[in-house]
Amino acid sequence: MLETLRNAFKIKDIRNRIIFTFLMLIVIRIGSQLPIPGVDNELFASWFASQTADGMGFFDAITGGSFNNMAIFALNITPYITSSIIMQLLTIAIPKLEEMQRDGEEGRKKIAEITRYLTVALALVEAIAMAISFRRGDMLQDDSILTLIMVIFTLTAGSAVLMWIGERITEKGVGNGISIVLTINIISRVPSDIGTLYEQFISGKTVPKGILAAVIILAIIVAMVVFVVFLQGGQRKIPVQYSKKIQGRKQVGGQSTHIPLKVNTGGVIPVIFAQSLLQTPVIIAGLLGKGNGTGIGSKILRGMSQSNWCNPNEPIYSIGLVVYIVLIIAFAYFYTSITFNPLEIANNMKKAGGFIPGIRPGKPTSDYLNKILNYIVFIGAVGLAFIAFVPIFFNGLFGADVSFGGTSIIIIVGVVIETLKQIESQMRVRYYKGFLNE
Repeated sequence: MLETLRNAFKIKDIRNRIIFTFLMLIVIRIGSQLPIPGVDNELFASWFASQTADGMGFFDAITGGSFNNMAIFALNITPYITSSIIMQLLTIAIPKLEEMQRDGEEGRKKIAEITRYLTVALALVEAIAMAISFRRGDMLQDDSILTLIMVIFTLTAGSAVLMWIGERITEKGVGNGISIVLTINIISRVPSDIGTLYEQFISGKTVPKGILAAVIILAIIVAMVVFVVFLQGGQRKIPVQYSKKIQGRKQVGGQSTHIPLKVNTGGVIPVIFAQSLLQTPVIIAGLLGKGNGTGIGSKILRGMSQSNWCNPNEPIYSIGLVVYIVLIIAFAYFYTSITFNPLEIANNMKKAGGFIPGIRPGKPTSDYLNKILNYIVFIGAVGLAFIAFVPIFFNGLFGADVSFGGTSIIIIVGVVIETLKQIESQMRVRYYKGFLNE
């Protein structure tokens, strides 16, 4: 990794892209610290501290602490992530959007434009809901309509600006801008999480016990990172052979290639889907001051909160963990089904004269791909569920209350690997261009 970055800085264009990305990340971190005018930040921080046990830890992690600080980037890119997921689902449900996606670059630009508008609309709705909740909880410095409008406008504008920065990083920087924004937010919370682990398991202990605790914590983190690297890089290569054709006086085709089927086809999306489905009601209840009672509704909400899972004193709430794992596996299959179409690939191969050795073209090829896909998706989904489970297990059993969990590791490792691959591909392009010019 260091060798790749060292070589990248030797190329002026890539060096400028890396510097641009770094400067944008500085802007993001500054915006994550600037408080929203009109909000009583101390009162909000006090309220938030009492709510983190009810499912807001991960939300604060993906916003880089800006939500806890109630900064101008408090909503961060969560509206963009939500709108992107919605658009992916609508692309399957609405034929016109599906046609746009198949129109190539022009169609993708139109979908991206619709996603931007949807992001601003979602940010506005979330900002209005939050501002009203702040007003009801006496977290605003005054109850005037002007203050309410100012808070709504700042939250919405902050999310829109962050979306714009992410797109500029994609265009003028390195890697996928939105993914990099999300990654830097999560990484910014790592030092405080390490401090929390130190205070809980190392500080105040004897030297042997402290060293043992540090070694165990480090071993668990390293093992999870290595496991995620293998999971992200794992793939099944399906061999494809193309028949030879005569075009004019030349014989073309006949080459062999392969279809790479990734083990973790959906990436971190299934985990985010499952987490959002379970945590959104908990967060909304927290903002509305609900869920602290003894009724059946409050118990269900506590069962949906990750902080109550794997708790030996209240094992009944771990039913929520079982539901969470089932949702991850279900969403892994669902997301794969909307992003990978075996029938379409089989038909395209047939038109191009390609075939899988030993499998007839057409529907038999589609059935074969579907069978292989179902097998490897299950392996990937179980791997994702395991990575998500490990931090929850230690949190419930030992009280390791940190926002840096399995989902965060998947995002960080995945984005770092993809960004390095993009830098290497850009370096390769520059090398070939220079070679041809010579």
